Amino acid sequence: MSHVNLGMIEEAAAFIQSKGGVKPEVGLILGSGLGVLADLLVDTLSIPYSDIPHFPVSTVEGHEGELLLGKIQGRPVVMMKGRFHMYEGYGPEVTAFPVRVMKQLGVKSLLVTNAAGGIDTSFEPGDLMLITDHLNMTGRNPLIGPNDPALGVRFPDMSEAYSRRLRKLALETAENHGVMLKQGIYAGLLGPTYETPAEIVMLRTLGAHAVGMSTVSEVIVARHAGLEVLGISCISNMAAGILDQPLSHEEVMETAEKVRDQFLKLVMAVIPAM
Repeated sequence: MSHVNLGMIEEAAAFIQSKGGVKPEVGLILGSGLGVLADLLVDTLSIPYSDIPHFPVSTVEGHEGELLLGKIQGRPVVMMKGRFHMYEGYGPEVTAFPVRVMKQLGVKSLLVTNAAGGIDTSFEPGDLMLITDHLNMTGRNPLIGPNDPALGVRFPDMSEAYSRRLRKLALETAENHGVMLKQGIYAGLLGPTYETPAEIVMLRTLGAHAVGMSTVSEVIVARHAGLEVLGISCISNMAAGILDQPLSHEEVMETAEKVRDQFLKLVMAVIPAM
């Protein structure tokens, strides 16, 4: 699948709609270990990615491959339980394809979550970080190639990639529910290796507070499609070179488990207000 076109998007959306389920207003993309949110859906309809026309399939542990439609606190949502990454061999336009389908289904705003390495030394594993902006360090962009004006403009504005309105809402919600919410800039890299200590020094110098291997292509496509975006990182480990210990995916999953209650409390409160 080299290039995504409107026909493919419409075909995938039509298939999902044919299964019944709610008409979603909010889209959710859940990062490593954060799929627990799916358990809180009601009126749930589950569709395996492998059934949906043109959908790629997730190959990473902690990323189950299913699309869920249902309600959270009465709000109709569509949720990706497991996402796609460029390090799996997919082009950026493919990793972000589900965002296009969500838009076609009627979604107006998107919540993206991820597990990220903490670069800011005041962070610690288990912190939640509101993404204020990102650095696309992947060297790729999902909008490369011919532009279909039906999907968005040729040169989309990224000056407010993460909605100011939704960030304010998230901060107020966190305060009202006693959830500590840090803020910072997310650097998205290609992976699949974790960064070297020298790369972490570079990223800190460039202004990044956290680093991961997802999110940026999804957010670029969301903005191109006119969706409002809210992003939250779970700081799952400190990035390379900050602590004298190696990094592992197991640690990422364990920390996501620890932060689960705070994460759920925040997201459950913020979704109805999005």
